[in-house]
Amino acid sequence: MTVPRLEIDPATLLAWLLPAAVVFGGAAAALVLIVWSTKRVRRGRRARSKAATALDEVGAALVALDDDLDELELEIALSGALYDGDPPASLRRARMSAQHTRDDAFSTYRALREDDRLPAHVRRDARTLRARVDAAAQRVATARDDHREWTRTHAAAADQVAAARGRLAALRSRTGDPTALLAELAERADRSEWADAEAAADRAGREIEAADESLRSAADKAADPSASALADLAAAERALRSAERGFRVLEERHRIVVQSAQAVAGELTGAAGAIRSATGIRAALPPADADRLGREIDAAARRLDELRAQAQARPVHVNEEIARLRDRLDRALADARTVQQRLLGARGALPGTLAAARSALARAEAAVQPGASLEARVRLDAARDELARARQAHDPVAALDDARRAIRHAEDAQALATPLRV
Repeated sequence: MTVPRLEIDPATLLAWLLPAAVVFGGAAAALVLIVWSTKRVRRGRRARSKAATALDEVGAALVALDDDLDELELEIALSGALYDGDPPASLRRARMSAQHTRDDAFSTYRALREDDRLPAHVRRDARTLRARVDAAAQRVATARDDHREWTRTHAAAADQVAAARGRLAALRSRTGDPTALLAELAERADRSEWADAEAAADRAGREIEAADESLRSAADKAADPSASALADLAAAERALRSAERGFRVLEERHRIVVQSAQAVAGELTGAAGAIRSATGIRAALPPADADRLGREIDAAARRLDELRAQAQARPVHVNEEIARLRDRLDRALADARTVQQRLLGARGALPGTLAAARSALARAEAAVQPGASLEARVRLDAARDELARARQAHDPVAALDDARRAIRHAEDAQALATPLRV
């Protein structure tokens, strides 16, 4: 049996294929256009603007929470004096909860700013974070309102004044005369090393006098049933807290200068050893790489000679500059070193770099006071996180990288918090 051949007219086939091609081709083009348009919309300027607005809003809420916590610390200090050092549990719980939320929120906020996901996802997570921050702020406000109401009802103004005077006397007794620490600093280092501590001590002295004056005013109002001493008590507590911060700056700077003076000789020796090690590595490199590294080695050697001349008068500055010198030398060496050489170099550089990071962080903390910008607070929080990671890291290379990032963040925070002088 013969199968008949199926003959198709080319014109008929073409007449059928052309409409089908048009239909399916158009559908495919439309699908591509829809996908492209959707991606463009989801990553477009409007979507990015909405995400940025959401981040700005959560940033403002985070600053407000940080400031609320500062006021809560004042409230706790006042109540702690009133209750023989044991503030109400509601205030302590509110503080712990809000501090935990704030610390987590700073980390989450930093991550969201660097997030490369779709703007809609960033905006969604920013709204979630904003809700957490707002809830923490509400808990703080409620605890403070409840405590204020209790204080108005149960605590006599005269008792509050007496408790605040006790805190003032305790602060004076604890800090003593700061001139002794300043005199020792003057013997150990150039004034440029501790000028910030001197300014902080002067400010602390003025704040103590301001607190004393506010308490005298509060005592007068406490004797007058028609007057309220609450504003004067709060002003006295703010002045006391500012004085405490000033004395902490002085004590921390004294510690840093003393430790730097003790460590500077070893840091100079370590830097010289790092230069010798780099010189040995250079000998095994190709000519072009050897020339490039040679220029960096020469610059490091010249800088080290300059630092030796300053070591006795400016040990803090010299130790910080040595940390920068070794950082630049490490970057110049890049991949030229073996794993063992990188490990040995990191172990040698780590102690001095950690000390430099602590010094930079102390300066940043002194500069970033209530009222500082969000960016300054974010950088300060990042510096604290990086330094904590550096201290906890078991790998010296990773710890060194963390410590160097801590220095950069701390210096940025200080610069952002310090007003420009013109």
